[in-house]
Amino acid sequence: MTRLYSLDGVDVRFGRVTALHGASLAIDAGERVALIGANGSGKSTLLRLLHGLVPHAAGQFTSHAPQREQAMLFQRPHMLRATSATNVALALWLRGTPWRAAREAAGPALARVGLEGVLARNARTLSGGQQQRLALARAWALHPQVLLLDEPTASLDPTAKREVEALLAEAANGRTLVFASHNLGQVKRLASRVVYLEHGRILADLPVHDFFHGPLPEEARLFVKGELV
Repeated sequence: MTRLYSLDGVDVRFGRVTALHGASLAIDAGERVALIGANGSGKSTLLRLLHGLVPHAAGQFTSHAPQREQAMLFQRPHMLRATSATNVALALWLRGTPWRAAREAAGPALARVGLEGVLARNARTLSGGQQQRLALARAWALHPQVLLLDEPTASLDPTAKREVEALLAEAANGRTLVFASHNLGQVKRLASRVVYLEHGRILADLPVHDFFHGPLPEEARLFVKGELV
């Protein structure tokens, strides 16, 4: 398989805070990797490292995923004070697509996530679920081979969560998916592999079945038990 990311003893620091400590990890093309752990465990930092948004301070980090072939969705996506269509078109234009072609591509991208009725609406007036679907349309329009997702359904109501998760399952088909989630049911449905982090350290890295049915480090076992209560 094609290796996309390699981490060997990687530290990421923000001032005196070490957000990732001695992280070693390899991710291959086509994998669906869930990052789980408590708030502040390093999940978001790891995603930002993979996307090239933060530097590493120690260890070795190698990415073979071209920047143009990956897209990242944040827990609270940033929406420009512009129409939904313009939010999608600008993402394409910034990647080098001529403006007219970018505008023409926006409609089909929004239709793919069920937002064909809000092309002309200000994106900031959309509901949380609609904004997440818009963010996914914006990412999809770029035809990425890698999707990096930071708690993409955490702030949504149950109906919106189901809708966005269904779209993510479709998006994962034929792509590499790395996502942070507190929803262990979602992890079981979407992931093929689970990475557990605590205080910036990777304590478990297992196939999804082994993670939920096999022995775990005590910290990971207590986390899963607490999340499933």
